[in-house]
Amino acid sequence: MSTKYVYSFGGGTADGDGSMKDALGGKGAGLAEMSRAGLPVPPGFTIATDVCNIYFKNNNQVPAEIQEEIDVAVEKLEEDMGKKLGDASDPLLLSVRSGAKFSMPGMMNTILNLGLNDTTTAGLAEKSGNERFAYDCYRRFIQMFSEVALDVPMEKFDHIFDARKAKVKAKLDTDLTAADLKAIIADYKKVVQKETGDPFPEDPAAQLSMARDAVFRSWWTPKAIYYRKMEKIPDDIGTAANVQTMVFGNMGETSGTGVGFTRDPGSGEKVFYGEFLMNAQGEDVVAGIRTPHPIADLEKVLPEAFTQLREITTNLEKHYKDMQDFEFTIQEGKLYMLQTRNGKRTGHAAVRVAVAMVEEGMISKKDAVLRVAPNQLDQLLHPIFDPKTLKELTKVTTAISASPGAAVGRVAFSAEDAIEMAEKSPVVLVRKETTPDDIHGMDVAKGILTAIGGKSSHAAVVARGMGRPCVVGASGIRIDEPKKVFTAQLDGKTVTVKEGDFISLDGTTGDVYLGQAKSIEPDLTHAYIGKFMGWADEFRGKFGVRANADIPRDAKVAKQFGAEGIGLCRTEHMFFAEDRLPFVQAMILAKDEKSRRKALQKLLPMQRSDFAGLFKAMDGLPVVIRTLDPPLHEFLPKRENLMVDVAVLPDADIKKKKEMSERYKIAVKDLKKELPALLHRVEELHEFNPMLGHRGCRLGVTYPEITEMQARAIFEAAVQVSKKGVKVIPEVMIPLIGGVEEFDNQKKIVDRVAAEVFEKAGEKVKYMVGTMIEIPRAALTADRVAKEAEFFSFGTNDLTQTTMGLSRDDYTRFQKDYENEKIFRADPFAVLDQEGVGKLVEMAVKLGREAREHLEVGICGEHGGEPSSVQFCYRVGMDYVSCSPYRVPIARLAAAQAAISGDKAESMRTA
Repeated sequence: MSTKYVYSFGGGTADGDGSMKDALGGKGAGLAEMSRAGLPVPPGFTIATDVCNIYFKNNNQVPAEIQEEIDVAVEKLEEDMGKKLGDASDPLLLSVRSGAKFSMPGMMNTILNLGLNDTTTAGLAEKSGNERFAYDCYRRFIQMFSEVALDVPMEKFDHIFDARKAKVKAKLDTDLTAADLKAIIADYKKVVQKETGDPFPEDPAAQLSMARDAVFRSWWTPKAIYYRKMEKIPDDIGTAANVQTMVFGNMGETSGTGVGFTRDPGSGEKVFYGEFLMNAQGEDVVAGIRTPHPIADLEKVLPEAFTQLREITTNLEKHYKDMQDFEFTIQEGKLYMLQTRNGKRTGHAAVRVAVAMVEEGMISKKDAVLRVAPNQLDQLLHPIFDPKTLKELTKVTTAISASPGAAVGRVAFSAEDAIEMAEKSPVVLVRKETTPDDIHGMDVAKGILTAIGGKSSHAAVVARGMGRPCVVGASGIRIDEPKKVFTAQLDGKTVTVKEGDFISLDGTTGDVYLGQAKSIEPDLTHAYIGKFMGWADEFRGKFGVRANADIPRDAKVAKQFGAEGIGLCRTEHMFFAEDRLPFVQAMILAKDEKSRRKALQKLLPMQRSDFAGLFKAMDGLPVVIRTLDPPLHEFLPKRENLMVDVAVLPDADIKKKKEMSERYKIAVKDLKKELPALLHRVEELHEFNPMLGHRGCRLGVTYPEITEMQARAIFEAAVQVSKKGVKVIPEVMIPLIGGVEEFDNQKKIVDRVAAEVFEKAGEKVKYMVGTMIEIPRAALTADRVAKEAEFFSFGTNDLTQTTMGLSRDDYTRFQKDYENEKIFRADPFAVLDQEGVGKLVEMAVKLGREAREHLEVGICGEHGGEPSSVQFCYRVGMDYVSCSPYRVPIARLAAAQAAISGDKAESMRTA
């Protein structure tokens, strides 16, 4: 049986159905499903996603046998509609739309009113009895087709259109007469001739082929590529092309068009949400060309169509068991459905809708947990504006709240400026309206503000999908993009906001303030959030989620977010504190062990206090404390700066010497002697490759007194806190071992100190000593290491570096090249390399558990909060992941989804 590439739909039947998103794309599958349900869907056909890939493999041409199948589908459509493409008196007109499996709003191309030329436009005018409508369709078609299929810049047409409106003093597009539109069309054609060297194509069959090919080519435009990378959509799935009979929302005041959602995609509230315009076509709403009306107002304008739309969309939500994003057109009072798909939503809305649908009996708890993408929770975990501080700022405007959240940043007026400015400071992108070409600027911006557009404009839809706060339709501001300023009228006065000025944008209320608002921490105790995370934890089972935290404040935040312990406390971060650094430096500069121990004795009470604070904050939960890891030179002044200061010291004036004295904490009178000595010690510690140098356990081997001091601080703090009734569970972690010998050397010190502390205190605390697996040799010899180590924690940041031979700091220089060439599918320091690094991890877990059955195993690198990496950790049988406090809920949800999906390794996990 030959492969089918073209699927017809409409008239109550369809060749495909809603389950065929791989072949038909999301839009095509939705059209097929609605047609089968008997909904009013304009007939048409979908050219499958496979054809897109075939087109590119076939030298940007559709093979003859597929073209024949398309021709047959056109003939069937002509027969069903009783019209012919190119007919002079009653032409069949078509729309051609993209539609990939996953929604990519605004990233690919659409063409409306295809089939119009001079002859068919005259026929449409006579048939409809509405000359203005016919020529409005024709000018729209020339403009859209020329931009999409002929690569003529849109601004060439906008200039002509705006000039005509100004000439005839038309306030609205609809004020232009048929004669005006004919003049515009004539000028449009001149632009096409000049830009392409050819006249505008008149043959409808050629128009259709060119439009279809343009839709396919839009799959590989820079903006579409960027969006797929941002949303982790595969490049090889291609887009379908949906060819559909035109229905017209621009036939007069009983016609209109709109888009909507069955629930609020920003908040998740169960309200009918959307916008519409009368006497308009679809791009007028989506592109923000005119500011639309709330969909609720449609009930006053066309009550019958509104009632039918409510009934249809309610049934669609029940059918798909998810919030729907729909498009519709009303032609002379008759409703047509153009699209339905699962709607993009914010993190807040995703959780709220999932919980509500469980309570409404629509879906199960398991379905709810699977429905929310873990990264969507990130939007719930960040601060909101403090209402008290907002009173101190000047409110610039209040507009349409399109995507919730709070953003503070410097104003940037273009995507390019936003990218450049974002390297130094947070930015808010301010545009008259955004277009798909702005996607890269929107991605780096903390928030987005537009002067026109509504809740379904490009800015709103994309911002919600990205989780960016967004305010649109700010008609109270005037943007001058060439001058890079915007102005607003406040109490009769003009306020000017320039590029680089700070503004604060509240996407929940629609308020925009001049200046920097302060924020407060988010509240995760809201009923529906708590309920959802409770369900996630039910399915997660025994798989734990801990947090990386170095100070009690971070530990408390982590606990609030559901952390079940601390998986990594980096003791060196405590050493960098201003009150401790002098003692750390004194320890490093010491010429003998006695002097070193004296300096360490000063650090002991400070470290003990730190650890006591962590034990108190995590009452009853494990705390993994890593002994000193970085090379010692990191605690000293930079070698290059010292060399310069030593060189200029002999000729320095008193002011310069005082600056040096303050910088190095050396008395002015001692600079001559001590500054060169400091440089000498820094030179001694200088390493060509510090990452693989004298650090981690190697420091403890050379300077056992450092390990002793840290172990003593840990156990003295544990005993101190335990005596106050707090349950403490310390786990001491030795970093950077390459084999069991290094670990054994350090473990003996830890155990000896623990015994000394417990004997002196007359009280014991249960503890474990384990290691960080971050060197390939440690992973390869994990069976030997596990005979001594009581737990493993994979430090995948360094394990990735050492396995791939890749410097995390230097990789960024060629990262884009590797990702563009598809050598790396993702940044290996953000997403665990499961094929390489993951294989080592899996091997080490298996070897370790063979040697020690109940070996505790976790991960504490940045990968511990990345969803796909969390699922990998679950699959290979780890006991927990550890991540930054703000990613704990994300890890909890990712783990739950791994458990539900059946990626289980319970037989490997410790009891």
